[in-house]
Amino acid sequence: MSRTGKKPVALDGANVSIDGQKVTAKGAKGELSVNLIDVVTAELTDEGVVISPVDDSSFARASWGTFRSLVQNIVIGVTKGYEKKLAISGVGYRAALQGNDLKLALGFSHDVIYKAPDGIKLTVPAPTEIIVSGIDKQQVGQAAANIRSYRPPEPYKGKGVRYADEYIYRKEGKKK
Repeated sequence: MSRTGKKPVALDGANVSIDGQKVTAKGAKGELSVNLIDVVTAELTDEGVVISPVDDSSFARASWGTFRSLVQNIVIGVTKGYEKKLAISGVGYRAALQGNDLKLALGFSHDVIYKAPDGIKLTVPAPTEIIVSGIDKQQVGQAAANIRSYRPPEPYKGKGVRYADEYIYRKEGKKK
């Protein structure tokens, strides 16, 4: 039995509708939907959205908690939204907004221009900080990972783009 799957998804001010295998959530920040597979069902109760497996197959039990988490992610996304913070460290490394695009100076011979996908908002409160925000958790995480991939942090000096809460394991340099 899935411990995660047993819990109902609290609505928290979101308007959720279920149409067959499609669960749609509308909230203050926008609208998202997720399509469920045939081995799980969703129903709307007083406590929230309850996801349950159709049968007792191992695939249905494995999918149960996953789809409950996906439904919870869309409900949280349309009510609160998601954000990832990135930190840049290194001499001369900095970020700036150029319209909707992010201009990164990361030690290359040219500046890297990152075009924000639809639904993603980029903010740069300081030249060494980037905040990626949006309502789709997967899209926010992917955009942050794409920005980080231009110059991942290296283990000797820690230079590069990292998540704000990421710990970089530091190595000792060469010895004489």
